Amino acid sequence: MKDTHRIKSIIKNLHEKYPKAKTSLSHRNAIEMLIATILSAQCTDDRVNLVTGQLFKKYLTARDFANADIDKLQQEIRSTGFYKNKAKNIINCCKILLEKYHGKVPDAIGELISLPGVGRKTANVVLGNIFDKAEGLVVDTHVKRLSYRMGLTKNKNPEKIEMDLMKITPKKDWIFFSHALIWHGRKICNARKPLCSSCSLKGICPRLGVRIYV
Repeated sequence: MKDTHRIKSIIKNLHEKYPKAKTSLSHRNAIEMLIATILSAQCTDDRVNLVTGQLFKKYLTARDFANADIDKLQQEIRSTGFYKNKAKNIINCCKILLEKYHGKVPDAIGELISLPGVGRKTANVVLGNIFDKAEGLVVDTHVKRLSYRMGLTKNKNPEKIEMDLMKITPKKDWIFFSHALIWHGRKICNARKPLCSSCSLKGICPRLGVRIYV
C-alpha cells in the first residue's frame, strides 16, 4: 500500500479511536500555551501541568514573565529540567514579545521560531492549538517513534521527519494527526513494550524496529 493511501487509513483509524485528541498541556491563552510548550522540552506534560498550575497564578502576561526575577523563576520551574536555560529563554522571549508584538504571541511560524527557546515543534504547537493554523506537524518523541515504526519515515531528525510527514499527510489533518499519534504513543505504542496485539493499527503497521509484541 502506498504511503499516501496508508496514511489515510491510519488517520481514519485514529479519528475513530481518538476523536477528541488534543494537547495535554493546560493553558487558557496564547502566552500560557507558549510558556507551557517551552517548559515541555525534555519533560512530561504531566510534570509541566503541575508546575504551570502555580506558575500561571503568579505570571499572567508576557510582561509578568519579562520582568520576572530569573533566580526565582528558575526555582519555580526547576522540576521541568534544564531550568536555567528555560528561565532565560522565557524571560528573553517575553521581552521580545513586548518590544515587537505589544505583548501578544505572533501567529506566523517565521516570527515564532525567531523567539528564544522556540523551535518548529513549539511553534507548531502554538499555531495549531491557539490559532488553528497548520504550518507543519508537531514532532515530539512519540511522533518520532511512531512515524518510524509505521514506516512513514526513515529519518531520525525531527525536522526531516516533519517534512516527510507533510509530503504524505493531507494538510487538513496535520493538527489532528500529531495529537492522535501522541495519544496513541502514550496509550498503546509506548517505547519499551508496545501493545501490538491490542493495537487497532496492527493490520497496516509494519512495526519497524519492534522486537517484542505484547
